[in-house]
Amino acid sequence: MARPKAKISARRATRRRATKRAAVGKTGNGARMRTKPRRPQRFVVSHHREKDFEGGLRSYAKYRDLGIVKATNGMVRAHVIRFLPPCRPEEVSKRHYHDVDFQMVYVLKGWIKTEFEGQGAMVMRAGSAWIQPPRIEHVVLDYSDDCEVLEVILPADFATVELDERRGARIPPRGQNRVRAVPTRRG
Repeated sequence: MARPKAKISARRATRRRATKRAAVGKTGNGARMRTKPRRPQRFVVSHHREKDFEGGLRSYAKYRDLGIVKATNGMVRAHVIRFLPPCRPEEVSKRHYHDVDFQMVYVLKGWIKTEFEGQGAMVMRAGSAWIQPPRIEHVVLDYSDDCEVLEVILPADFATVELDERRGARIPPRGQNRVRAVPTRRG
């Protein structure tokens, strides 16, 4: 059964207007702005299951993927990191950075002591949250036996670069890494 051309044209026009409206937003001061089109995202729920914690980037931690990579078509990675006891400084204390656009960490349980470039050492406890600017050097110094954090990263695929142990070792510009990069492609 063929649909009348007028109905099809009206539907297409409505879709075009809706897409155009979605691409125009407002800034905090009320000015109009354009956002770049994004790939579609889908609804996803991840319920806690012990069996979902798996090995990952670091040997001293287990990771629970929250399904965000697939739901956002690779735009965002979100996972719960459970640090394995006991903390062994000789294993965890490796200076590194992540080549990301955005990284946020929230402590769910326990505490973690980390040193950040330009900030010094800090102890973050349950309820603490922080942003790690792109490519900020940092090193995990210690953590509690029950430490768990939620980490959100953009983009989902990124490199972790382990640095020379010499303090103040210069980070080469993007694309000129002379140190080992560890890709974190999963999901």
